[in-house]
Amino acid sequence: MSFDKTKIVKALTKVTDPNSGQDIITMNMVRDLEIDGNNINFSLELPSLDSRNKSDMNFACMQAVQEVYPEANVNVHMISAAPGVQQQPNSPVSHIKNIIAVGSGKGGVGKSTIAVNLALGLKQLGAKVGLIDADLYGPSIPTMLGLQGQRPQVKQIYDQPKIMPLEAYGMPVMSIGFIIEPEQAVVLRGPRLSGIIKQFFNDTVWPPLDYLIVDLPPGTGDIQLSLVQTVPVTGAIMVTTPQEVAIADAIKAMNMFLLPSVNVPILGVVENMSWFTPAELPDNKYFLFGEGGGKRLARESNSVLLGQVPIVQGIREGGDEGKPVVLRDVPHATEAMQLVAKNAARQIAIRNETKDPTRIVKMNN
Repeated sequence: MSFDKTKIVKALTKVTDPNSGQDIITMNMVRDLEIDGNNINFSLELPSLDSRNKSDMNFACMQAVQEVYPEANVNVHMISAAPGVQQQPNSPVSHIKNIIAVGSGKGGVGKSTIAVNLALGLKQLGAKVGLIDADLYGPSIPTMLGLQGQRPQVKQIYDQPKIMPLEAYGMPVMSIGFIIEPEQAVVLRGPRLSGIIKQFFNDTVWPPLDYLIVDLPPGTGDIQLSLVQTVPVTGAIMVTTPQEVAIADAIKAMNMFLLPSVNVPILGVVENMSWFTPAELPDNKYFLFGEGGGKRLARESNSVLLGQVPIVQGIREGGDEGKPVVLRDVPHATEAMQLVAKNAARQIAIRNETKDPTRIVKMNN
C-alpha cells in the first residue's frame, strides 16, 4: 500500500503548536516529508530544541499520522531553526514579527487611545495585528473596545493551561481588565507585575501576527523593564501632548528606552490633542496646549513625528463608545489616526531593513 502525502499533511493539521495555538502545517514547521515503504519521515522545526513540549509534539505527530495509516512507522526528527535564520530562541512569540511598545511620560495624554487606533489602523492596512493592555494599574482598553465584563477562556494545550485572547473587530486582545472586576484596585509589587507581563506572552495563545501593539503604563518602571526582558521589542512609539510639562516627562520615558541596558529604538512620536476643532467651524484650529511639542520630542529622540491628532468636538477622547475613531468617519480625527498607522508601518519597515534583530534584554535584577 502506498501512502498519500496529501492525507499525511492533512492529518498533521491536527497537531497544535503550543506557542501560537495554530496547527504545525499552518505554522510551516514540517520539513522534508518523505515516504519510504512503510516509513514516513519528516522533520519538525522548533524555535529551540529546549522546547518543553518537544516530546508531546513528537507523540502527537505520530498519533495523527497513524490515525490515517495505522501500519506506518512514523519517524519525527526534531530540528531547530534553519542555519542563517535569525530568531529569538528564548522568545515565546517567535511567530510574531514585530512587537511595538507605546509609551508616554505622564498619564492623561491619550496613550491608550493612540495604541488602540494604531493597532486597528495597521489592521486596516491589511496586517495581522494583536493588542496587549500592559497598563496593569489602569486598564482602559476593554472599555475602548466594548469588551467590558467579558472573560478569556482557558484551553489545555499539552496539559498546559493557555489563555485565549478575546477578539475585537477581528483583532486578538489581552488585558488584566478581562480578569479583574472594573472597580477592583490593582495593588501589585514588582515581581507580580513581571509575572503578569510574562503570562501575557508565555501563557497566552497568540496567532501569527505582523504586529503586536503593547500599551504600556505611563512613565518608567517594572512593567517596561519586564517587557524588554521577556520578548524582543522592535521599537517604541512615544505619545505626548504639545505642552511643556508633557514633553519634559516624555523625554524621561524616551531616555529609558534608549539606555544601553534597554536599547529599544524610538520609531516615532505621536502628538495627541494638537489642536481643538469645533463642530461648527471644522476648518478652524485652536492650539489650546501650545505648538511644536511633538516635533521637539521627535528631534530629541532622533526619530520622526508620525502624526498630530486633534481634539474634535463631540468625540470622547477615551473612545469609550466601544468603536475607536479610526473605524469611524470623523472629520480630521479619523484621517489623522490612519496617517499615524501608515507612517508607523513605514518606520517599522525602515527599522527592520537597517537594523539587526532586537534581542531580549538580560539585566541584573
